[in-house]
Amino acid sequence: MGRWMYYLCSNVLDLLILLQFLTLSWSPFLEATVFPSSVPHVKPSYSFGRTFLGLDKCNACIGTSICKKFFKEEIRFDNWLASHLKLPPDYLPSYSGNYTDDAKSWRLVEISRLTTKYQHDQADKRICASLSKAKSCSIEHVLRKTERFQKWLKAKRLTPDLVQGLPSPMLRCPSQRLLDRIVRRYAEVPDAGSIYMDHLTDRDKLRLLYTLSVNAHPILLQIFPEAEGWPFPKYLGSCGRLIVTASTRPLKEFYSSLPEVAADLALQLLSIVNAMRNNDMNYFFYFVHVDAGTFGIFNNGLLFIRDASTLGIIDKQEGTQYDL
Repeated sequence: MGRWMYYLCSNVLDLLILLQFLTLSWSPFLEATVFPSSVPHVKPSYSFGRTFLGLDKCNACIGTSICKKFFKEEIRFDNWLASHLKLPPDYLPSYSGNYTDDAKSWRLVEISRLTTKYQHDQADKRICASLSKAKSCSIEHVLRKTERFQKWLKAKRLTPDLVQGLPSPMLRCPSQRLLDRIVRRYAEVPDAGSIYMDHLTDRDKLRLLYTLSVNAHPILLQIFPEAEGWPFPKYLGSCGRLIVTASTRPLKEFYSSLPEVAADLALQLLSIVNAMRNNDMNYFFYFVHVDAGTFGIFNNGLLFIRDASTLGIIDKQEGTQYDL
């Protein structure tokens, strides 16, 4: 309980700092302007390369649910609208892009990694080193041999003991109800809907375990979707080690906005914090860390949680498996 109160107090202080920036750091000469999505121009053929997307690491990856969109050029990076039409640097954590379903209307999206490429590479090297002295290896092969994954293979249901020790704040004190929700709403499989893992192949289980181990942000977006009123950007899918979500502008871009804009955003921020504590689902969300990149703004001016990786969840309905 003491640790829980520490997190709550820290979160309140961080949020107050953000509110102070919103209400005090404004200039009458600058006002936040939301720009509409550009319409991409036709471009010549290109080659992705499996390495850039992280497909060479699958099934130690997030998934492949949106890969076809990339290869059909229905998802394009912003610099493909320019004359040189090259892939962006692979070391960036996120990229601005454009997405279409009909090749006529386009909307802005964010293409991002769960962590930096350097951190991914270092983690892969450590995984290989745990098996042998080889500089490279099959990450999937190594992960499949771990004791945790062997337990996952035998399990019919995702239970708290299977995720105990994973670094995600969301899994520090998971209830069975929360874990059932993860399996039932896992968007990287076509036939989700059951709380039992019978519909998950060995490959699916490895991808889910990998995502929960590295960064649970995409899982939170899937199980608490924007369409149901949760303050998260829409999850569109993944390809290798990249995910695609609806685009938002970082909150820090609005620090110099007019006072009425800042006041509106501050009220929205307080409303979100209250809704994350008190909601019909009886989940209590708390932040273990808050910074300027945690929140973002949609084109319609609504404020959302842009980075859910630092969110912890307490199930007020069922309680938790572990003491805080």
